[in-house]
Amino acid sequence: MQDLLSEIIRYHRKRSGLTQIQLAELADVGKNLVYELESGKKSVRLYNLIKILQVLNIDLDFSSPLRDNFIREYTDAKS
Repeated sequence: MQDLLSEIIRYHRKRSGLTQIQLAELADVGKNLVYELESGKKSVRLYNLIKILQVLNIDLDFSSPLRDNFIREYTDAKS
């Protein structure tokens, strides 16, 4: 899965016409992080990954068989 994520990030970055440094600056992360992600780094802070995905307009979607139930129960508890 990590290799797929690396390829998705690289593909979107290149299609956006951004260098790794430009992406890092736009996402406000270190330039090494972009390089490491595209190279298949196995661990990264979710917060930093989300920042990069947002710049590239990539949505992160969590799915689960219980997702709809969770959302309903969570929404009801917040009301």
